[in-house]
Amino acid sequence: MPAYRVRIALLTLLTGLGAQALQAQDYSGWQTYGGDQGNSHYSALDQIHRGNIAELELAWRYASADGRALPPSSELQVNPIVVDGVLYGRNPLHNVFAVDAAGGAELWTFSPPLEHAGLSNMRGVTHWADGDDARILFSTGHFLLALDARSGKLVTSFGRDGRVDLREGLGRDPELVSINAPSPGVIFEDLIIMGSAVTETAGSAPGDIRAYAVRSGKLAWTFHTIPRPGQFGADTWPEDARETAGGANAWAGMSVDEARGLVFIPTGSPAPDFDGSGRPGANLFGNTLLALDARSGERRWHFQTVHHDLWDRDLSSAPALVTVTAGEKSRDLVAQASKEGVVYLFDRDSGEPVFPIAEVPVPGSDIPGVYSYPTQPRVTLPEPFARQQMTADDLTNLSAEANAAARKVWEEAHELAWLRPAGLRKSILLPGFYGGANWGGGAFDPATNLYYINATNAPNILRMEAVEVGRGSRMGVGEFVFRQQCSGCHGVNLEGFYPYAPPLTGVEKRISKRDAFDITTTGKGRMMPFSHLSRHEREAVVDYLFAYSAGELPAARGGEAADATTETVHVFAGYRDFVDAEYYPAIKPPWGTLTAIDFVSGKIRWQVPLGEYAALTERGIAPTGTRNFGGPVVTAGGLLIIAASSDEKLRIFDKTDGKLLWEYQLPAGGYATPATYAIDGRQYIVITASGGKLGTPTGDQYLAFALPASPAP
Repeated sequence: MPAYRVRIALLTLLTGLGAQALQAQDYSGWQTYGGDQGNSHYSALDQIHRGNIAELELAWRYASADGRALPPSSELQVNPIVVDGVLYGRNPLHNVFAVDAAGGAELWTFSPPLEHAGLSNMRGVTHWADGDDARILFSTGHFLLALDARSGKLVTSFGRDGRVDLREGLGRDPELVSINAPSPGVIFEDLIIMGSAVTETAGSAPGDIRAYAVRSGKLAWTFHTIPRPGQFGADTWPEDARETAGGANAWAGMSVDEARGLVFIPTGSPAPDFDGSGRPGANLFGNTLLALDARSGERRWHFQTVHHDLWDRDLSSAPALVTVTAGEKSRDLVAQASKEGVVYLFDRDSGEPVFPIAEVPVPGSDIPGVYSYPTQPRVTLPEPFARQQMTADDLTNLSAEANAAARKVWEEAHELAWLRPAGLRKSILLPGFYGGANWGGGAFDPATNLYYINATNAPNILRMEAVEVGRGSRMGVGEFVFRQQCSGCHGVNLEGFYPYAPPLTGVEKRISKRDAFDITTTGKGRMMPFSHLSRHEREAVVDYLFAYSAGELPAARGGEAADATTETVHVFAGYRDFVDAEYYPAIKPPWGTLTAIDFVSGKIRWQVPLGEYAALTERGIAPTGTRNFGGPVVTAGGLLIIAASSDEKLRIFDKTDGKLLWEYQLPAGGYATPATYAIDGRQYIVITASGGKLGTPTGDQYLAFALPASPAP
């Protein structure tokens, strides 16, 4: 949606003095996450353009934590919004703040109580206004809260004392539900529509989509992504699984077509990831793009991109609502990028694919008796923007040693096949667990029909591990729960998976058992609470963890095997990267790319590496691209703006050919989508620089760039 200009009265709040002042502003804003309700990541601003980009300079910076100690695991991923000259964002301590978007001066900050602290990967806030009533809505922990946009004070008439408990209304005991909402909700009329993040292990909460009244916080409607008996799609689940299954949740954000009254919602995998033994069937509405009536929550159409997901192939970004023009004809479409490294392109009204999507056979599981879906949908066009194929010739050539190590793993693994289920033998997943595309999504330019998307090309290793459970097994409750719920991230031998999950070796020397138990109960950093586990299970897993780390056999080991039966179950062996000894992907570069796709032809227009590793550049190796998180913004000034890369730079490219025009070394990684806006005719570009991913340090700064200000008359 093109940016607009209105004359508004900006209420400047002078903290601590109780004074107010009005100042007229000529303003073009970035009012929602993704830039507009359709998540196009597009701006019609053109003051900053190819011809003057070299003059771009830092206009202001805001240290959002104000010098306070930062959690090392913070992954602040905020795409800030700008409304009426005020920029709203989050900080690594879960605070919400408002600053003057022209100068970065803080107007107010709100600190949620510690009980509200949730996942560290916060992505933004939502703004709603009706006359003099303007609100900022955001989630933290398992609560949705509402603040007065002018004062930063809780709106106590919303929910119960300003908050709604997202654990309620899911058909489960709220005390046993673990839920969060890292991506901000979307507004339709006087409703805020919310998705959620849940644990990805057995016993997780269902991923219901819910709409709440903005004024009162009352629940307006619910869409069950795991259908209830009698609902459409219920026959794609076993009867005994529907009441206990979890996941199929919309954690990545949504998009709204206000004219049609539709909300477009991408969902993730049913839980547990990688293990579908308890849920034979296609499992609607997991891994599905949903079009719902925004007023009622009724399904209008859907498309499932993965049946019975065994690969964690979540639809991981909000879809982009685009209008594609060819000659004198235009067509309203919805574009959904995926971890698979492809874009699904549908007619917005009917849900019909614009290009053919073939249903093709895929390999079955090599675990006897394990169910896997026999076919999967495969995009023919648009062309894939991430690598789909790999042979032994594609293994890393950074050094002979790296190649030899990669070749050994390659030869131990199954022959590479698209969507081969994890089994007892290693298999290679390409793109890896994190894409392809991830939550940043893409940007669409309505002037050229080009869609811009960044991607990671880094394979992972898939494998399941057979374990015996039951009275006849030597495995106790603590070990079984650890392997089922924890080892996927922390490793069977507590080694962790750098840089995504820390090792737990030596944990007994760092914290007490009480502290560890509290973490399993409340969560910490990226780790969600494991509320669905009983107190006994949480205590048992802590006992096992401490004893194993200390080199002792847990007391729970052993048992009477003579008169009892055992059962073999299969658990995920962990998020293992296929990398060399230096943690570079074990595939030839590029490892990170930025791609322009023509939505008329479906063909790639251009593709360039995104990011570089300084150590490799010093060795004379051309820029390889890096793993990346965060999305791009495209402007009418001919610019494509993106940070995302692990070399912690903000870059601006020429949108026509991918030529690098400008770059800036950030104080921390910019794992977020930029925003651009104008105040009094001066255009700004702002990025959240908070690091905390891909092994880079945590930060708390927001940086805004602009052309030099014109001298005062």
